[in-house]
Amino acid sequence: MLFMIVERFPNQDAVPAYRRVRDSGRSLPEGLKYVGSWVEPNFDRCFQLMECDDLRLLQQWVLAWRGSGITFEIVPVVPSQETRAVIAPFLDASAQG
Repeated sequence: MLFMIVERFPNQDAVPAYRRVRDSGRSLPEGLKYVGSWVEPNFDRCFQLMECDDLRLLQQWVLAWRGSGITFEIVPVVPSQETRAVIAPFLDASAQG
């Protein structure tokens, strides 16, 4: 499953998080895959795409970052292509509805 992780940096200060990643890595437990990330220009939030099949791995990862001041929102997401396949049978039906 894919998850969009929304991280909020305290006081819009991403430097401590980047320093920690540089010095210690991402602290990912085995089985949790980092796919990519995007950061807002004002350094308020980072959006990370993660992949795993066991939600406990996300819990372990969040716990590994406790004390950093970063808050985490975890949102399950479905790729657009897969969503398109789910919606396709309803496209004609909704026009008739």
